[in-house]
Amino acid sequence: MSELRFEQVTVRFGRGRTLTTAVDSLDLIVRPGTTHGLVGESGSGKSTVARVAVGLTKLDAGRILLDGVDITSRDPAARAARRRVQMVFQDPLSALDPRMSVGASIAEGLLATGRRHTSTQRDARVRELLDLVHIDPARADDRPVAFSGGQRQRITIARALAAEPEVLIADEITSALDVSVQGIVLNLLRELQQRLDLTMLFISHNLAVVRYVSDEVTVMRGGRVIEHGPTDSMLSDPTDPYTRELLRAVPVMGRPLDLEEA
Repeated sequence: MSELRFEQVTVRFGRGRTLTTAVDSLDLIVRPGTTHGLVGESGSGKSTVARVAVGLTKLDAGRILLDGVDITSRDPAARAARRRVQMVFQDPLSALDPRMSVGASIAEGLLATGRRHTSTQRDARVRELLDLVHIDPARADDRPVAFSGGQRQRITIARALAAEPEVLIADEITSALDVSVQGIVLNLLRELQQRLDLTMLFISHNLAVVRYVSDEVTVMRGGRVIEHGPTDSMLSDPTDPYTRELLRAVPVMGRPLDLEEA
């Protein structure tokens, strides 16, 4: 199990008068073997945190450590460590090449391990990964369009797992799914974390979903951390008014959650 640590991470976009700070001096620790929920409204900077962790966005200041190794540096050790952090994206249909079979897409993830696989080994591993996410391995030759949204999201999880990560980052992966399908995906993540000893950063705007899967929660607003703590205690008695607003937006028995007296 690995620890992912963000130290004074700052990310800016634009130049001059259009310069915008998307993430401002973020400190965050995703503890080994836990799921850390990162929440906030659209534009809060949470997805930028995910992208910078896997190298899709450059940071302007700070560093990101995986078990003490700065994965934002350019040395060979950093590149090797960076492969151990994999991301699952919000839209599985966009994340999967429609021209490729799902088995071929998953097989691409095997390249990140740095090991060579024979075709027999590759096919066996693809079938194993599909079975791991509860997709019939016999469907490895099917293309993404043949699957439902929830099935496609499980396939993207299998592709991320093909790289043998120690840290999995899930960025709004249930936001486009029906509630019943969300439950299937969330239960799968909990199952995989225990089975594979994964450390997870789970990003969402939905506090009900975050409460279900997370051990700790960090709330972001305007690129900054405004509150952090263990999930149960923080979401039962938040101290910041913004967190209270997010909680009031969570439907409970058809009505908004009222925390005015909390």
